[in-house]
Amino acid sequence: MNLYTKEGKPLQVGGQIVFSRTGQVVGRISGRRVFGKNGRYVGTIAGDRLVYRSTDSVAAGTPFCAANRTGIAKLHRVASVVWGSEPDIPA
Repeated sequence: MNLYTKEGKPLQVGGQIVFSRTGQVVGRISGRRVFGKNGRYVGTIAGDRLVYRSTDSVAAGTPFCAANRTGIAKLHRVASVVWGSEPDIPA
């Protein structure tokens, strides 16, 4: 799965875990939502984009543990006009 943030930053997906371009854990996919390691809402998957939606932010996931992985060299994409904000994720 190719996944990018609303502003076009590339993300890595390994199984159900989403990683930043540098390999830091962003969160785990649960349905269309992504929850951080602490169980807090990170964003919603809309097509190939991860966007923060305040209406979805009331949801909570289960805390989990996952190791970081090697970063990737992937180009940014053009920003999307999909409804929502840029999620707060590590570089």
